[in-house]
Amino acid sequence: MRAVGTIFLTVWLTSLFGQPALAEKRVALVIGNSGYQNVARLTNPANDAATIAGTLKKAGFDIVNTRSDLKAAEMRRALRDFGNKTHDADVALIYYAGHGIELDNTNYLIPVDARLETDVDVYDETISLDRVFVAIESAKRLRLIILDACRDNPFSKIMRRSAASRTIGRGLAKVEPTNPNTMIAFAAKAGFIAFDGDGTNSPFAAALSKHLATPGLDLRKAFGFVRDDVLKATDNKQEPYIYGSLGGDDVLLVPAKAAVSTPGSNSQAEMRRDYELALQIGSRAIWASFLNQHPSGFYADLARGHLEKIASKESRVAAAEKLRLVQEDSARLATENAKQAEQTKAATQAKAADDARLVAEKVKQVQQAKAAAAEQARFADEKASAEMAAAMKAEADKAVETRLAGEKAAANRFNEEKLVTEKATSREATAEAKPPEPKVPQQVASLPTETASAERELSSREIAQSIHTELRRVGCFSGSVDGEWNAASRRSLDLFNARAGTKLDGELARLEVLKVIKEKPAHFCRLTCDHGFKADGERCVTMTCGAGLFLNGNNECERKLKKRSAARYRPERAKAENEPAKPRTSEPYCSMSAMCDRTEGAEKRAVEAFRKEELRLGRGSR
Repeated sequence: MRAVGTIFLTVWLTSLFGQPALAEKRVALVIGNSGYQNVARLTNPANDAATIAGTLKKAGFDIVNTRSDLKAAEMRRALRDFGNKTHDADVALIYYAGHGIELDNTNYLIPVDARLETDVDVYDETISLDRVFVAIESAKRLRLIILDACRDNPFSKIMRRSAASRTIGRGLAKVEPTNPNTMIAFAAKAGFIAFDGDGTNSPFAAALSKHLATPGLDLRKAFGFVRDDVLKATDNKQEPYIYGSLGGDDVLLVPAKAAVSTPGSNSQAEMRRDYELALQIGSRAIWASFLNQHPSGFYADLARGHLEKIASKESRVAAAEKLRLVQEDSARLATENAKQAEQTKAATQAKAADDARLVAEKVKQVQQAKAAAAEQARFADEKASAEMAAAMKAEADKAVETRLAGEKAAANRFNEEKLVTEKATSREATAEAKPPEPKVPQQVASLPTETASAERELSSREIAQSIHTELRRVGCFSGSVDGEWNAASRRSLDLFNARAGTKLDGELARLEVLKVIKEKPAHFCRLTCDHGFKADGERCVTMTCGAGLFLNGNNECERKLKKRSAARYRPERAKAENEPAKPRTSEPYCSMSAMCDRTEGAEKRAVEAFRKEELRLGRGSR
């Protein structure tokens, strides 16, 4: 009896493990992209993905990850995570429904956030089919990719071509997998497009859900049935196509149902043995097979309990995966929010800096306007002061000229009286001493001296004008070359004496003075500037006086005085401020008109003093 049991156990194990799919780990990734952001939305891909995911779950797949409306980064992350789950899997399947594109005979899957304005953008914003192959290459027995992406792609119609040699095909290109036991199924033949159909699912997805998960059906035969159904549904307009390399044995995506136990056997003992063997393996597929053979009973309840534990574990794993994805999204959103906050802060700071700069510029403009107004006010005060000083000087000069004219008239009258007296005295003396002489010399001597004085005055003006010219040449004179020998002329000659080390007399304009100045080179003196200017190197710059000061007639800054009344104004004092002090004579003399001193020699002393004064002022002749 024990030998019979051993034989029966061996046969049962052979029947159990002779079907590889019973102990296999099968994983699947299902992606449906419908909500495209930059082109029209697709209706069926989300429904097709949900239908295929439900079919695979009913077929007993261990892991079925369903994702929809994936962006480029999310799509890459989903392929990476699924690739990690295929390392210990026997069967790996990826189903994709959405838009795809073929560029230069290479197929690309298009995420929902792709823009594809140019053909070059395909390399950066899509997922190549080669990357999908990498995600399933670790599977041991079967690697299957199903592409329901052969639709009429709107991106290929709107994108710009950057190179004429780059081709964009219609539908998807033919693919020949390089790894064995790899199959790729297209919803339509290479170069053709697939149809969405009028129902909830596309014709290709509906046929897949009908035949793909048939237990015990060879995969190639299942795709043959799919082809027949699609051709029938589309009036032979769409023909699915598969590419790949599989062996001669049947490739079962879903294993066949186990045979029912023969009557007459000890069902409880067999159930226990089957339970113990299933307990050693403990996979979902084994427990599903156990329940297929023993759908009821205590051990069936135990098997369902193990399935619930497996489901609970898978739920925890799925929840953990979902939590991880949520945390990644939260971290991403936090990073994006932080970046946006930094950008907002930077923009606020830049705006504040611009506002501060504008305020500073306005303040600067106001200060400059105030400074300009103050400068204009100062210039106005200085101009008023200069005009007042010029008026006072003109009035003083006029008074001095009036006084000198009166003194000159008095001197002329005195000379005339003296000449008459001298003529009478001479005439009496001559009459007494000797006979009268010829009158010609007397007439010459008695001629008025105005003609000879005019000639001597003209000569002095020419000499003075020449001296002015030479002094200007050597840089010692900046006044007007008018032939008037005045205080400014004497100051210029004093400056020349200081520079040349000479002692030229500046009381009168003399030829010897002109001769000495002509011997000196140009710019002998420091640069002398006109009134209101001062020397700065080799050029004259405008003089400015501070607050409370004004520029006087000596080209110096002088403190402003209170305006004096006309009653206290003395022209003699104003004249004395601009001319050297008059030398005092040893004996005072009265005015020529008064003739207060009647002592002997008083008249002679008065005339001599007057002539000296005239010579000093440059108005008389030597």
